Amino acid sequence: MRSARVLLRSTALCSALLLTATACGGDSGGGGGGGGGAADGEAPRVAAVFSGTTTDADYTFLGLQALEAAEAEYGAETTYSESVAVPDAQRVLREYVADGYTVIWTHGSQFYDATVAVAEEAPDVVFIAEQDTEPADVPDNVWVLDRNFHLAFYPLGVLAAATTQSQQIAYLGGATLPFSYSEVHAVEQALEDVGSTATLTPVWTGDLNDPTRGQQFTSQLIAGGADVVLGSLNLGMVGAFEAVKAEPAGAVRITAKYTDKSDLAPDHYLTSVLYDFSVMLDDILGQVQGGETGGYLGMTFEQGISLQPPVGVDQAVVDQVDEVIAGLSSGEIEVERDVTPVE
Repeated sequence: MRSARVLLRSTALCSALLLTATACGGDSGGGGGGGGGAADGEAPRVAAVFSGTTTDADYTFLGLQALEAAEAEYGAETTYSESVAVPDAQRVLREYVADGYTVIWTHGSQFYDATVAVAEEAPDVVFIAEQDTEPADVPDNVWVLDRNFHLAFYPLGVLAAATTQSQQIAYLGGATLPFSYSEVHAVEQALEDVGSTATLTPVWTGDLNDPTRGQQFTSQLIAGGADVVLGSLNLGMVGAFEAVKAEPAGAVRITAKYTDKSDLAPDHYLTSVLYDFSVMLDDILGQVQGGETGGYLGMTFEQGISLQPPVGVDQAVVDQVDEVIAGLSSGEIEVERDVTPVE
C-alpha cells in the first residue's frame, strides 16, 4: 500500500510519464501518535488516499503537490496510498486511523461515503472528504471540500461557442457521475446565455483513465463534425489528444482539465481548467490548527480554480472569457449546479 516516498515532480516531467505511469506511494514517517494533534497546535500528521498514480500529471499529481506544500507550510508528516479502489477505501482509512494520523484526506468524491463512515468511528481524527455538493448530516470531524466543477465548465462553454466553426461542440467525459452531468449542464447554460446556436454532444467513455477509449471516442466525435472537444478525463485525455493530432493544425480544438497539457497537442490546444488543491488543503489545515475540526470549503475562481489564457483565438475572445470569469467571481453570473442525468 505504501512504499518509499516519491519526490515531487514537475508537471512537465509528469506529462512525459503519462503513458508509462506506475504505481508508487509515499511515506515520510512511521506510525504512532494519537488523534487530535492537528487541532492543538502540533504539526499535523496527514494521510491521503488517491484513486490514481502520482505520475499521472493530472488529478493525483495535484494531490501529491498539496501534500508537499503541507510539509513545507506546517511541517506536516505526510503519507499516501495510491490506486485505491472504492471497495478498499474503508480498510485503508482504518489503517491510517490505527497508525495515529490526525488528518486523513480522500482525494476524490467516489470516496465520500467511505470517509463519512470511518469518520463516525473515529471522532478524534479530522477527515477531509471531497464532494460536488454541500451535503447535509456531515459528521463534526469532516471537512467537505466542494470542487465545484460546474463553475469551471461555464467559461469553457463560452469559449467553445466563440471558437467553433462547425457549430458542433463535444463534451468528453469518463463516467456518468453527478459532477459530470453538472459540467454538461453548465456548458449548456453558457451556450444559452451567450445566444449560441451551437449543438453540444456529450459522450462518456466509461473510463476516466483509458487512453485507447479516449482516442476512439474523440475520433468518432470529430468524424461527426465536432471541432471543439471539451475534455473531462484523467489519463484518458492522452488518447483524446492523439485523436485531434490526426487532424490538420487548428482544425479541431481541445480543452483539458486539472493541469497544463499544452505539450500534448500544441497545434490543437485551446486551454485547460487548472485546479490547485494545495491552497484548499492549506486553508483547511490552518482552520484545523485553530480548532475547527469540520466544515465546508468550496473551490472558486478566487480560490483553487483558474483558467489558462486561451491560445490560438482572437484577443476579443480572450477578453470575453476574462469578463465571464470576473462575473463568476463577483457573483454577477450564477451557474446552476444541475446534476440531472443527461440522456
